[in-house]
Amino acid sequence: MVKHSIRILLAKPGLDGHDRGAKFLARALRDAGMEVIYTGLHQKIPQIVVSALQEDVDVVGLSILSGSHLGLTKKFFAESEKRGLDGELVLVGGTIPEEDFSKLREMGVDGVFGVESDIDDIVNFIREHVPSEK
Repeated sequence: MVKHSIRILLAKPGLDGHDRGAKFLARALRDAGMEVIYTGLHQKIPQIVVSALQEDVDVVGLSILSGSHLGLTKKFFAESEKRGLDGELVLVGGTIPEEDFSKLREMGVDGVFGVESDIDDIVNFIREHVPSEK
């Protein structure tokens, strides 16, 4: 087995126009030794899924501040199933009310992180859930 860097696709789905937090997270994950592919603002769900497939990522992170986290996440999983994206760790972060955390997990989200989350908690969660050998 060969060790590899954890590859993460970090995406901003929908009409959310704020990405300072996502850019901060991308830099922190890179500083932690992970490879980060940041898709930029206003991504459509099919584009995100195709990018995840093309980039052969270990983790897909959806950063959502617009309040549409439930609808966008549902669309993400439907598109993932349609296109055969399977096995990646899926994280959702942003402005998410705590009462929606369980709803997101029921959809299949592995980790939910609100805007107040500690970066080290996110890094450790990823490291605990993604094998370092491939």
